[in-house]
Parts: sequence; C-alpha cells; structure tokens
Amino acid sequence: MGIEKALSLELRKKLRKDLLAADDKLVLAIPKVELHVHIEGTLTLDLRWKLTQRNGTTLRLVPNGPELKSLDELNAAMDSIMPEAGRMNNDEERDVFFESYFEGFQALKMKGDYYDLAMNYFEHAASMNVRYCELFFDPQGHTSRGVPWSEMMDGFREAQRDADMILNVKSAWIMCFLRDLSPESAMEHYKAALPYRDMIVGIGLDSCEDNRPPSLFEDVFAQARRDGFKLTMHCDVDQKETAGHIEQVASVVAGKGADRIDHGLNAADEQTLIDLILKRDVGMTLCPWSYLRHTTYAKLGLRIRTLYDAGIKLSINSDDPAYMEDCWILHNMLLARHICDFSDKDIVVLARNAVEISWAKQSVKEKILQEIGMVYDGFHSIGQKD
Repeated sequence: MGIEKALSLELRKKLRKDLLAADDKLVLAIPKVELHVHIEGTLTLDLRWKLTQRNGTTLRLVPNGPELKSLDELNAAMDSIMPEAGRMNNDEERDVFFESYFEGFQALKMKGDYYDLAMNYFEHAASMNVRYCELFFDPQGHTSRGVPWSEMMDGFREAQRDADMILNVKSAWIMCFLRDLSPESAMEHYKAALPYRDMIVGIGLDSCEDNRPPSLFEDVFAQARRDGFKLTMHCDVDQKETAGHIEQVASVVAGKGADRIDHGLNAADEQTLIDLILKRDVGMTLCPWSYLRHTTYAKLGLRIRTLYDAGIKLSINSDDPAYMEDCWILHNMLLARHICDFSDKDIVVLARNAVEISWAKQSVKEKILQEIGMVYDGFHSIGQKD
C-alpha cells in the first residue's frame, strides 16, 4: 500500500495485469453477486464500434469531438482522455467521464443493440462466476434521443432471459434517474416504466450530483417506495456535499432512508455516518477501481477497511468497466484484496454480504450462499490457507 499518489493510466494498466498474473484462485472461483454496474458503462469499445458500423451512425468519443474512422482511432481517443495523475482535478475528470459516457448512448438505437449490450455484460459476468446481478440503466438518456421504451426494454428482457437459461446468470434491473435532470422528468419516466415492473426491482439516482441533493427527488422516491420498489442512490466520492448526501440517503429519503447506498466511501471519514449506516443496517456498494484514479493506495485501502471493520455490509462491484481500464467485478475484488489485505475469510464475507443485501428472491440467495460455502470449504480442504 505504499503508493502516495494517484496512479497514472500506464500504472493502472500494469496493476490490472499484475493482479491477474497473481492467479488468486479463491477470488477467481468464488460465486459473485454484482449490485453496482451501469449497463451503459459496459459498452466496450469493440461493441461500440460494431454497433456504430451496423447502424451507420457517426462515431465520436465525446460530443463535438472528431469523427473516428476505425477501432484503433477509438482506442487511442479513449486513452487520450483517461485521467493521469495530476493532469485533471476531480471536477474535470467527472465532466470528461460524463461526456464520453453519454456520447456512448448514441450507438444504441434498436432492440438488437440493447440485447447485444446486455448479453455482452452477461457473458463477461458469467466468465467471472457472477450468479446474480442487479443492473442500473438510465432510460432518460435513451428516450431523449427518441428511442421507444419497447426497443430498450424488450432487448434487455430477451438478454435477461437468455442469460438465465444459457449462462446461469440471474438478474434484475434498477432504473436510475439522472439527477442533473428535473424531478418532473424523473416522475414522468417512473410512470412510463411501470409496465415493465416485472423486470425492475429497484429505483436509483445517478449522474452528476453537484448541487443536486437526493431530497430534490423526494416525491418520486416516496411514490416508488409506496409501490413496493427498493431504493438506492449514488453518493459519489470526494464531492463537496457528499457527507450530507450520505446522511440524506441513509436516513431521510422516502421517510426513513434508502435500502442501499451506492459508493458513499466518504462515510469512512465521519463516525456519525458510520453509526447511522450501522443503525439502519444499510448495505453499501463499492467500486474500488473507480476511486483509484484520484486517491492513493493508502487512503483508499484505509477507507474501505474502516467501513468493513466497522461491520457495514459492503459489496465489491464494477461500476463502468468500459471506461475504467476494462476492469470488471473480478478486477475490483482483486484490487480490494490487494489494498485492504483481505484474508480468504474476508473475501467470503464480502461475497456473502453481496448476496444478503441484494434484492434477489430468497431461494436464489440460499442457493448462492450454499455455493459460496462449498467453494470456500473445497478450497481449504486442499491445503490452501488464509
């Protein structure tokens, strides 16, 4: 944990390679549950190029950026905007990320595009032993471009069905509102999504949270709770109002607070927030690779360990792997193990936490928990040690 500054892109890529080369067999094998992944953030450059070619659309990495004529140009452009240590502050990094993230939506037009996007994620997840996942999606970023709900949701539904049948990956969806848009738009999209409530298990809040507290969306989240949906909200790391947002999400939203907190790493800095989260037994979804760009090993590891050692139910997730050096849930778990010095028993606790704070059916939870125990017991029966 001796790194004293944020890692450059080159060093992050090397770290990814080194973590995989270590061949951590338990982390590789353990059954996983993913609770924080943005389906649009899994749009790999290869798939983005494929969909653009199929639909005959113009390919740009950011709005008003140069038109890109090949996959090589797209890869080079992505590397050019990746944050380097000291080159961008947090606000600049956030703005560049959102520009490239939302520009990627332009590649998605038809039902088949949404199917391919979701199946690409499910195939990656299955290869990393993910058994269940809850996927965020941002409908406002699609309807604003004229995409019908049916094209989006039917594509997702077919991929969800095929992933269950073919890949043994079960899933549900969390519809997120873009917090930089209006509460009225959120309510409009909430009502429009109700015909698909058999797919949607929860309601979330993401995108840029600068001057956009969770309380702005109280009406729609209160309605969602009355309608039986689970609730979660992003509290991004090291933003100027993060601590206040964590407090709102943990205790105020929809009368008593949300059911989970996404990110929320800054809770580690204030014991009152830790105590509040523990009191309400709120789970937290962390994505370590997302934070590696603008913090040090030492600080990141200490914050995660502080929350974990306090007894908060943490889960480790992938966030937006296509924009984070192609790092999925496996790489995030390897990183968490590396910077927090997690033992094998700690890895099992994290895996079980994810199951317990998920919104899966009880029968699904029990099956995965049983499998986690079998993998751990089998791993240690052949002489492995913590």
